[in-house]
Amino acid sequence: MAIFYNKIERGNPSNTAAPKKWYPVLKSTGLVKEKEVAKLLADETTLNAKEAEMAVSQLMKVVSTLLLNGNTVQLGGLGSFRLTASTEGVATKEEVTASKIKKVNVRFTESEELKTAVKKATFKDSASLSSK
Repeated sequence: MAIFYNKIERGNPSNTAAPKKWYPVLKSTGLVKEKEVAKLLADETTLNAKEAEMAVSQLMKVVSTLLLNGNTVQLGGLGSFRLTASTEGVATKEEVTASKIKKVNVRFTESEELKTAVKKATFKDSASLSSK
């Protein structure tokens, strides 16, 4: 297995006079939806496909609820999810209010186990996909 990449030329937005450079940019080979994840999970466990689908669906609901209650959610060898915010700075402590929170983001931090697995990645030019 390999992770595919495209070759993309990009300029520097903070220095438009600088010459453009070429970069490898990772390419997705497809979208795997919840039902397919559940089927793959069922193949690896004693759950049937419907039970696995329900478990995946409920996991999303539980993680959302926990995050909205201010928790960081750690999922074993996968990693952890937490909320962060893009905010507006103000001059004094008294001016700090919830209205200064402009956007809330979900951040994922991979576990050491997942980091180790990803380090084994191999890469292949996506141009090779069309030559088959």
